[in-house]
Amino acid sequence: MAGLEPLYAWALAAISRPQDALICGVHWELVRHGYRCLGAGDQPGPDERKSELLPAGWEANKEVYTLRYKSTDDARELLLKAIMVEDSMILNVMDRSSQKVADVTLAVADYINPEHLDDFHKVYKNTEELRTRIASGIITPLGPPAEKAKKEPEAEKKDPDLHRDYDPLRVPPRQPAGTRAPSWPSPLSPFAVGGEDLDPLGGRSGGMIVDPLRSGFPQPGTDPSSGIPGRLPPGAVPPGARFDPFGPLGAGRSRPDPDHLPPPGYDDMFM
Repeated sequence: MAGLEPLYAWALAAISRPQDALICGVHWELVRHGYRCLGAGDQPGPDERKSELLPAGWEANKEVYTLRYKSTDDARELLLKAIMVEDSMILNVMDRSSQKVADVTLAVADYINPEHLDDFHKVYKNTEELRTRIASGIITPLGPPAEKAKKEPEAEKKDPDLHRDYDPLRVPPRQPAGTRAPSWPSPLSPFAVGGEDLDPLGGRSGGMIVDPLRSGFPQPGTDPSSGIPGRLPPGAVPPGARFDPFGPLGAGRSRPDPDHLPPPGYDDMFM
């Protein structure tokens, strides 16, 4: 408990009972958590100032210890009353601004060796448990003092290219910025993926129309937007539009053609 040793040495002349030593430990824990002592008693005295030391007369009342504390940021003021009940000390602390109250009961023998009041290195025991009890029973319920304003963190460096024309609804590109685009096997632009769907006749190495008689063989491309002689005038199909031909194209179709073989009895009215 760094800092408690010089405090105990300073107050040693006034320490005559085990509870006096315990109050020193409680006082220092409040100091560690950002509070300073203003004085003893319920009411403020003249020329009070915040101090890490215990005030004069802090041990004068043998029944009740009454100390007032204020946070280093002046946001909170606490009134501490420590009452001895047999071998235990009841700590009652009130935040005067919010009227919140917290209390904790400590068995003096659990933390003080009464036979070593004159030796700081032997007088305290279970110091970590004492810290935990005070922190959980007093500091946490009342809320620690607000920390002093910290320096504002440096503004994060912003990439001007990243924030220019930023649109939160835009889907980011898969290609990371600053990297080289991979080579594409197709001579067409990589952004023309799916372009074969615009050419059902397979002029771009694929198509939606499958001819079982010519499957797997290259075919000359046909642009429906330029018109089909005897079938469609030029401009009848918008450029790039999906187009399913409504009849066989070209004169070089292989034989036999199923469309040229009418079914038997096709002219039978009862068929």
